[in-house]
Amino acid sequence: MENLWTPESWQKHTAMQQPNWPDAESYEKILQEISHYPPLVFAGEARALKTQLAEAAQGNGFVIQGGDCAETFAEFKADAIRDKLKILLQMAVVLTYGASCNVVKVGRIAGQFAKPRSADLENRNGEKLPSYRGDAVNDIDFTKKSRTPNPKRMLRTYNQSAATLNLLRAFTKGGFADLNKVHLWNQEFIASSPQGKKYEEIATSIDDALTFMKAVGINSDNTTALHLTEFFTSHEALLLGYEHALTRQDSITGKWYNCSAHFLWIGDRTRQPDGAHVEFLSGVGNPIGLKAGSSISPDELLTLCEKLNPENEFGRLSLITRFGADEIRKSLPPLVQAVKENGKNVLWICDPMHGNTYKSQSGFKTRHFDTILEELEHFFAIHRAEGTIPGGVHFELTGDNVTECLGGARKISDTDLESRYETACDPRLNNEQSLELAFLVTDLLRSK
Repeated sequence: MENLWTPESWQKHTAMQQPNWPDAESYEKILQEISHYPPLVFAGEARALKTQLAEAAQGNGFVIQGGDCAETFAEFKADAIRDKLKILLQMAVVLTYGASCNVVKVGRIAGQFAKPRSADLENRNGEKLPSYRGDAVNDIDFTKKSRTPNPKRMLRTYNQSAATLNLLRAFTKGGFADLNKVHLWNQEFIASSPQGKKYEEIATSIDDALTFMKAVGINSDNTTALHLTEFFTSHEALLLGYEHALTRQDSITGKWYNCSAHFLWIGDRTRQPDGAHVEFLSGVGNPIGLKAGSSISPDELLTLCEKLNPENEFGRLSLITRFGADEIRKSLPPLVQAVKENGKNVLWICDPMHGNTYKSQSGFKTRHFDTILEELEHFFAIHRAEGTIPGGVHFELTGDNVTECLGGARKISDTDLESRYETACDPRLNNEQSLELAFLVTDLLRSK
């Protein structure tokens, strides 16, 4: 008998990683309020992204997905949003120019406010309080009041997401992303670095090309591709009540879309084939992602492909692999082989961040630039060996000059971490490390 999906059908399944809301009545009231709010994104935008992801899955493009591990209410500033967009635009220009391919730009932004946790409780000096699950749920301060899940925080999540999207649209449609502005994207901190100087060389070459194009009658006024850029948003679809409240039926196609972001993904901790997260995202029309770590088997992955992409459409399902530099050579090939042999049409994206996290000698959670690059190199080499397509990268990054990941051109050391360690959750690449990685990914794309 056919399994009929509805926006509510996930409620019949076990939902992992959900907060223990203390007041169920208040929680339901908040969700009811959000369900009447306007959509944050539109179905047509999600379909446009799906088309571009389909091209990337077939080797006609490449995806850069990046942003904060977890957005916070405290860091909600226009400059911070602008600088995240700047570094993603810079990375995209480096890849577009160096690898001659269309780059699909997807931000972990305007909705990445919830995080899964390994334990429900955090223990500090014998005191146990609920774990911090992101600003959509509770506060990072270690007090009983701060750590008690509060559904009203989802209202602020919606409002901050809406304001962030509004600013991103203004930047990308209002001229900030014009190719004539490529020099302005080079932030002061990295302008004098080796990466900044290489970027300036590319920007100068683009200027020369634009001058020639202008001479033959092609300019920003008559060619929108030079003036505008498409930028899409994404986050992990973790809080199912919130995601459900922002799900709308498209008036054109009649399909249901999750209108909290263009692209949603299922995390490695919530990808149970019979779980609520898989059930929910199996029925929305958005392009979706699936995080896959070393614990997933080829058979389980194929089951999830069937569940999440039953029509086997290009652009519908992205597999975001996260293994770690030491594990990827053993774990990725069997998955790639199974997907290839069974004819599953997916987009392969590498997340080289999560599997390479460890605690430094100074006590900070960190990642080393060298192991991030090593996992990327293995990702490309494995796909080259299997005859499949490495279609994108997924980074946790910031436009700020933080010191959270070790290494890179400036050789951030363990003793440097405390100087600007600002993340609310996991360590992020800073602006210079992100640009450096873009040049390295360009080299990998050229040789794929």
